[in-house]
Amino acid sequence: MHDEFQVLQSAFAKLAEGFANLPPYSESVDWNRASAALDELAGRLHENYPYDHPFYIGQMLKPPHPLARLAYALAMRLNPNNHALDGGRATSIMEKDCVAGIAQMFGWPSALGHLTSGGTFANFEALWIARELNPGKAVAASAQAHYTHQRLSAVLQIPFESVPVDERGWMDAEKLESLLKSGRVGTVVATLGTTAFGAVDPLPEIADVCEHYGARLHVDAAYGGYFVLADNLASDARSAFDVIARADSIVVDPHKHGLQPYGCGCVLFRDPGVGRFYRHDSPYTYFTSDELHLGEISLECSRPGASAAALWATMRTLPLVRGGEFAKGLEAGREAAVELYGRLSADARFEPILEPELDIVVWSVNARRVSESSTLAEQVFQRAAERQLHLAKVRVSRELANAVRLEWDSSDLTCLRACVMKPSHREWMAEIWKRLESAASDTLST
Repeated sequence: MHDEFQVLQSAFAKLAEGFANLPPYSESVDWNRASAALDELAGRLHENYPYDHPFYIGQMLKPPHPLARLAYALAMRLNPNNHALDGGRATSIMEKDCVAGIAQMFGWPSALGHLTSGGTFANFEALWIARELNPGKAVAASAQAHYTHQRLSAVLQIPFESVPVDERGWMDAEKLESLLKSGRVGTVVATLGTTAFGAVDPLPEIADVCEHYGARLHVDAAYGGYFVLADNLASDARSAFDVIARADSIVVDPHKHGLQPYGCGCVLFRDPGVGRFYRHDSPYTYFTSDELHLGEISLECSRPGASAAALWATMRTLPLVRGGEFAKGLEAGREAAVELYGRLSADARFEPILEPELDIVVWSVNARRVSESSTLAEQVFQRAAERQLHLAKVRVSRELANAVRLEWDSSDLTCLRACVMKPSHREWMAEIWKRLESAASDTLST
């Protein structure tokens, strides 16, 4: 922590040099009161789970890289706004550089895009553009797609169609084709990394069907997008990421696997021509430069330039290339997930639901009936937390848990879920397993 503050202090001094020609000024702050408020805040933050620690393995919460934290804090000294160039001169250029780098990662040498407050708004813009290009046509997404697509379709007043999934949690391409034959669907949402399981839809087949029927293809890779760089994916997932450039639009969240603070999402369009749908003017904003203002290609107005600064610094230090340090961090998390899956498979007390395609693992607790298994899962969850191991829970339908040997006396099964997304999880897996095993032993011995 001491080194972190020294680095930030040096950077603040460098920042001040750029404005040394201005007359000095001071901010009126009662630092005693400020210190008291921060101490109280630190105490209140203890109410959180330890999201940054390897023992937190529950929800999709990956700590930002220390460099991203420092870069964000440094930029916040100026608090730039990337809506217009006069509000974020340097950070707007950084954002354009970052977006170009992310597009290049997906195989798009030229694309239109920008950062957003998160995946929800990024998907909103992608579906809005889809509506403008295919008025009156429905959006189709799998039953395992994020709930935001159905909700955003309702906001946009677009019909929505849910496509069944197969036993692997993938969108059923044959069912999708039957739906596209009706002519009702204009846009298909494929998910590369579903929220519950991290499942990767069969993108080659989906892209072929969309191309045949003239449907627009949107890829929601908010969670899994960066895995395009990983070299240790199974063949099915690898084949999906290898054709992601066939999409018409892509969403990815740097605040998930991109090591960034919340909120930082990104939306990309393969055809820069869709920028015409954003066209608008402002009599007091877009007058300082003839260059493109990011607000001219975004539905959001004020947006934090600090997000772009943090992402830019991270990408400069950890380039988005296969085989690089950033990619190896993704691979480490996946290795840990595969190890956890293997340990669970070898333990008669547990039953994994699906083999992980990325880094999310879901498993049930063995019992005779679904209701008993769900109750035991709740107890293991609680006892793991008492050992400072923090998991998540998920309700699984019979269709996806059909292979689990249980009597179905309930409509769904409560399972345990782990997002094994920190690179450190690989080195900590033995201790994680020790605590999970202890929690299970206490539960099943009572």
